[in-house]
Amino acid sequence: MIEWNVSPDIFTLGPFTIRWYGLLFAITFIVGYQIMYWIFKREGKPEDDVNDLVWFMVLGTVIGARLGHCLFYNPSYYLSNPLEILMVWKGGLASHGAGIGLLTAVYFYQRKREDQSYLWVADRLTMPVALSGLFVRTGNLFNSEIVGKPTDGSWGFIFKSVDNIPRHPTQIYEATSYFIVFWILVFVYKKYGNKLNEGFLLGFFLTLFFIIRFSIEFFKENQTYFEKGMPINMGQLLSIPMILFGIFLMVRSKKKKEVTE
Repeated sequence: MIEWNVSPDIFTLGPFTIRWYGLLFAITFIVGYQIMYWIFKREGKPEDDVNDLVWFMVLGTVIGARLGHCLFYNPSYYLSNPLEILMVWKGGLASHGAGIGLLTAVYFYQRKREDQSYLWVADRLTMPVALSGLFVRTGNLFNSEIVGKPTDGSWGFIFKSVDNIPRHPTQIYEATSYFIVFWILVFVYKKYGNKLNEGFLLGFFLTLFFIIRFSIEFFKENQTYFEKGMPINMGQLLSIPMILFGIFLMVRSKKKKEVTE
């Protein structure tokens, strides 16, 4: 068994504390910028647009993730204490909300850029978004949060700040899975590129990403009080429409290609 007692704080300077989660969350956008810059340069799109796109990504992700956590996992509390929604530093971000927020942000970014359709942008964003899963779940590991159910496997983690029970390191399961998804998307994009109809990469990503999320949820402890006794938890319930929407986009893309041919 692995005893995990790593501090979530990197260092403290006066009233400011730099935490691993915050650093890794920031890195997602720095790396995302580099990936999108490479894509825009590769496809002859205005490289200056990447700056605007990243700002839309930051706002969409943070706002969506925060609202998703508040409204999906503890709506009664946050609706009774609406000012708490603004207190992002207290923790609480939801990946499903981040996805919705990001897709909304793409709409506002794209509507003034006729050379970049909505699905063209969304398809290419799948790569940095998949990679962000690696950084975010690693941040969750440093925070000793979103822990797994008890296990007797030799790979179990004892999260000392939680209890002394060996648990599935579900943060590592997800981080590794999303890193693999990232490389699959890069491979598909580089090999087939513009041969793919718009919407296919987005659909492929949503389907694969949320099937993984749905599966790993079976190894996690419940994240909120009302999940107790439910056959599947909130994370799984929210994953189902994402998977169905992903399948719809892939089927739509295939049918559109057949019509074109």
